[in-house]
Amino acid sequence: MVHPSKNKVVVSWALYDWANSAFSTLVIAGFFPVLFKQYWGPTADVTLSSFRLGTVNSLSSLIVALLAPLLGAIADQAGARKRFLLLFAILGIAMTTSLPLVAAGHWALAVALYMLALIGFSTGNIFYDALLPYVAGDQDVDLVSALGYALGYLGGGLLFAVSVLMTLYPQYFGLADASEAMRLAFILVGAWWALFSIPLFLFVEEPQGSNAATKQGALGAGLDQLRTTFRDIRQLRVVAIFLLGYWMYMDGVDTIVRMAVDYGLSLGFGANSLIMALLITQLVGFPAALAFGRIGKRMGAKTGIFIGLGVYLGVCGWAFVMDSVTDFYLLAVAIGLVQGGVQSLSRSLYTQLIPTDKTAEFFGFYNMLGKFAAIIGPLLMGWIGVVTGNPRHAVLSLALLFVGGAITLYFVDIQEGRRCARKLEQARSDAEQHRPSDRHPGAGTGGGKHG
Repeated sequence: MVHPSKNKVVVSWALYDWANSAFSTLVIAGFFPVLFKQYWGPTADVTLSSFRLGTVNSLSSLIVALLAPLLGAIADQAGARKRFLLLFAILGIAMTTSLPLVAAGHWALAVALYMLALIGFSTGNIFYDALLPYVAGDQDVDLVSALGYALGYLGGGLLFAVSVLMTLYPQYFGLADASEAMRLAFILVGAWWALFSIPLFLFVEEPQGSNAATKQGALGAGLDQLRTTFRDIRQLRVVAIFLLGYWMYMDGVDTIVRMAVDYGLSLGFGANSLIMALLITQLVGFPAALAFGRIGKRMGAKTGIFIGLGVYLGVCGWAFVMDSVTDFYLLAVAIGLVQGGVQSLSRSLYTQLIPTDKTAEFFGFYNMLGKFAAIIGPLLMGWIGVVTGNPRHAVLSLALLFVGGAITLYFVDIQEGRRCARKLEQARSDAEQHRPSDRHPGAGTGGGKHG
């Protein structure tokens, strides 16, 4: 249990999740795809606009993935996690609140601001996560992390629900139409994000970095750490296999999150109906993730992930043939049932395959790899849609990622992975015990290090 004296710090940290989850729900998954198709790019063919949106999602993910290890190393060395978080939060907030200023038809400027907002949001989360060890001790870290997720669902869902009401009944809020309501929601997201970020910057502390640290030294340390991780992964074949499968199927999961509303618009469904479907997914997702935790406990995490991927395959097939908004609602329920479960069970399975003495290093790589998700999928959807001229073929292409990920996951031998991880851990322990001390008999007066 978290000590009462730390409650203020813990809640202040977790409130950042409450703050920025509004961006992922309202902007990424909800309103930006609608406005991009209907307001900023209404003259573009539906497959071309999907290609543009898919490209910017992929490009922003790639930029964040490439920045993550370098910026993380610099922040660690300089003790600058809060400063980096502040910088990228300001970037995300400023770009989000600037979107309503973009005039109708100016899709290129809207895309540029959206991409910068995505980079601010995603990169900021790296430093937000990096503050967790300084907020919670080892015994409390799961509880505190879960609190952040819970507040994120609650905060993002609350503002999203209010914004949905604005779009459905704009006249009650003194607005002209749903489009104006969505653009106003972007300003609300920025204000919400900024307001509830304040406690973190006031009350969460981090240790000072090395006074001797320089950007060059931090970069070298980050590269050394990455080389060490790659070397260890080469010795842990099962971990490498799992990460390959995880990358493939999570690319499919993240693509559905980012492109589902755009796909529904391409089929001619109403924007308000699609937004309501997204709200349904949010409501179903949290309790379903808890239920998947029980499935993992009783049947194993690997089996639970297979169940989730099977549902996602069904979603792809159903999305290919669906022809009504009712189908889209049912798909929203199906996605909500498995989305959080696949993510949580993937993390718990990975935990079983890695050395217990290097969890931070391995999860650093895991999180970096996660940033590469949603690169192939959006591009694949956009390209297939343009080539075939049919958005239905585009969504069906995502089945390749789920099938590829499931096949790769099949070859993950959990027992072998545990044995290899413990073997590597023991080898390092033995090497540490047999390492010559700095001062030992027979060393003479000039060969040893002192101090």
